[in-house]
Amino acid sequence: MTTVLFAPDSFKGSLTSVEVARALAEGWRRVRPDDELLLTPLADGGEGTLAAIAAAGGWIEMTAPTVDPIGRPIDGPWLRSADGMRAAVELAGASGLSRLRLDERDPLGATTVGTGLLLRAVLDAGPRRIVLGIGGSATTDGGAGILDALGGWVESERIDLAGLDTRLAGLDLFVACDVTNPLLGPTGAAATYGPQKGASPSDVATLDQRLARYADLLERATGRRERDTPGAGAAGGVGFALLCLTDRFRTLSLEPGVDLVAAEVDLDAKLARADLVITGEGRIDAQTAFGKTALGVARRALAGGVRCIAVGGGVEPAGVAALASLGAEVVPVHEHEVPLSEAIAAGAAPLIACAERLARRATWIGA
Repeated sequence: MTTVLFAPDSFKGSLTSVEVARALAEGWRRVRPDDELLLTPLADGGEGTLAAIAAAGGWIEMTAPTVDPIGRPIDGPWLRSADGMRAAVELAGASGLSRLRLDERDPLGATTVGTGLLLRAVLDAGPRRIVLGIGGSATTDGGAGILDALGGWVESERIDLAGLDTRLAGLDLFVACDVTNPLLGPTGAAATYGPQKGASPSDVATLDQRLARYADLLERATGRRERDTPGAGAAGGVGFALLCLTDRFRTLSLEPGVDLVAAEVDLDAKLARADLVITGEGRIDAQTAFGKTALGVARRALAGGVRCIAVGGGVEPAGVAALASLGAEVVPVHEHEVPLSEAIAAGAAPLIACAERLARRATWIGA
């Protein structure tokens, strides 16, 4: 009997990581029903992070009143551990691009105040260890909305943190961040991610100027220079704001999202039981080399001496090379190239079929 661990990310726009893991396991089971199958869906800190963490068990799904990126009241999701000591929050759950229709995107006006309100609700509930995923934002406000919701005072010419929630001093905040962009400039928050949030070229210039002024004020208020720190540009500058507030927390760290999620779901312990791990994501491409989920799984598999296969909805040579350097083999989900719209419409069926093909390749599992 072979023990197979399924540890994929989501196929964005199509299936959650939970759905991907289930589909792969279903296909494998059809061919090798006697194998032990472990399902550990993963995420990188963006949308789907809460679902991946919750799937590991031991969590209670919670909601709290908050607002979306353009100020409409919503119920925002978060997780509380069964013992009440830990929590997980997704910025995308309140301030995410998925909260808005295409015609509702507001690159100049969208704010992260909803995420700040969620964090305040968690503090009210008692947990003092929070994992915060900051991927998928609709905002480029530099985290000003979070500061406002937590008691700061942010204006165009002044930032006053005297009223900042004092409970932050007892909080351990682990920020799941899968980008290394600085706050400003051609590789900064506005230039790199503004367009996907609806920003025109003139909007990008305006946002970068706003962030530069904001950076001057917040760095002066906190005594920390963080604008060039890797990850400062994450989530439209949320990384920058949190880094500047480091001294206000008991501990604060920005860490690769896959590493934080892997720790929450105890991936290493499950890898230790496995003979084979199958990971994957919607696209395995040049971005895979910069810390995406498949790379994180492959790195752990190599360290543990476990065979690793990565399946991709789309596969490009740069992604194949990045994973091959860690001993992982890349397999396209589709045997023949198909248009993205067709791949999305097909749902889970291609993943089930892909897993069936993998299960028949006995050389991959040492059988």
